[in-house]
Amino acid sequence: MMTFGLGQMFFPGFGFALQLILFGVFLAILYWVLKSGNLTAETPQTILKKRLAKGEITKKEYQELLKELEK
Repeated sequence: MMTFGLGQMFFPGFGFALQLILFGVFLAILYWVLKSGNLTAETPQTILKKRLAKGEITKKEYQELLKELEK
C-alpha cells in the first residue's frame, strides 16, 4: 500500500527532501520575524530619555515634555 504525502503528490521520490526544505524555510521565516520585530515596547518616558541623551532635545524641553506626559 502506498501513501501519498505532500512530497509524493508534488515531487514523487523527494518527499523527505521537500519536508526538510519546507521546515528550513519555516525556521528562516520565524527567525526573520523574531529578529526584526521590536519585542520590547518603549514607553514615552524612555523615548524622551534617549532623545535627551542623543542631544535631540534640551533638558528644559525634556522636563516640559515629561510634565505633559504625566498629565
